Amino acid sequence: MTVHVEGLRLQLGERCLLAIPQLHIAHGERVALVGPNGAGKSTLLRLLGGQAPAPWQGRLEVLGQQLWPGAAVPRTLRRRVALVHQGLHLVDRLTARDNLLIGALARCEGIDAWRAGLAGRYPPAIEAEADGWLQRLGLSALAQRRVDRLSGGERQRVAIGRAALQQAEVLLADEATAQLDPQASAQACEWLRDAAGPGTLISVIHQLELLPRLATRVIGLRAGGVVLDRQVDDSPSLQRALSDLYEPEAMRPSAPATQGVHPEWISA
Repeated sequence: MTVHVEGLRLQLGERCLLAIPQLHIAHGERVALVGPNGAGKSTLLRLLGGQAPAPWQGRLEVLGQQLWPGAAVPRTLRRRVALVHQGLHLVDRLTARDNLLIGALARCEGIDAWRAGLAGRYPPAIEAEADGWLQRLGLSALAQRRVDRLSGGERQRVAIGRAALQQAEVLLADEATAQLDPQASAQACEWLRDAAGPGTLISVIHQLELLPRLATRVIGLRAGGVVLDRQVDDSPSLQRALSDLYEPEAMRPSAPATQGVHPEWISA
């Protein structure tokens, strides 16, 4: 099991950001987190990556390791989880190629780790892998350009490539297609799936038309709770469920379906 959640509640002041009684994500799943702004999608993703924005309660396990509120994520787990941040978190003074290679730092050991960390010299196989991803991402001509001189979409592709080089068991992607044009967004879904390899891919997206390309399971959040959890298909029932998920609160029925979410947690 990649993710195991029980009785999760994350609160910031009086505002409940997450309230999830139970959630399980199996190894190798392709999961999309969807929902309106403020639903808790990015908060959940950050929590799974060990970057909780506020204290939380409950039980949370990632790749079999239990996380504890306020405790640092074990280094061994950080190596196994890659995150494409919404803010990208690239090193602006470094080139696109060097930023990609940073993703492989966790794979280096001994003298290779020392050379990579201090001199930016990686084993030839890893450097060849980085060059392959640069070509695949359409960045070969920009490989030696500093990332602070790249466009938003180009930077987004660098962030995806950096995550791919980590070869993590879990890839968390927070709106990794947000700054890309429609054609590149569709291509990015393939990049993300391939970057995840045989591992688990959990993505936050707003472009619902990309769901079939990116995920096989969709989890819908609203007010911090899971209100939709089903397989991705082309059925009218899924389209209606997604439409209801994004319906303004004022237009929703007074007693919405919650799929197991405790009633007092819905109006966070």
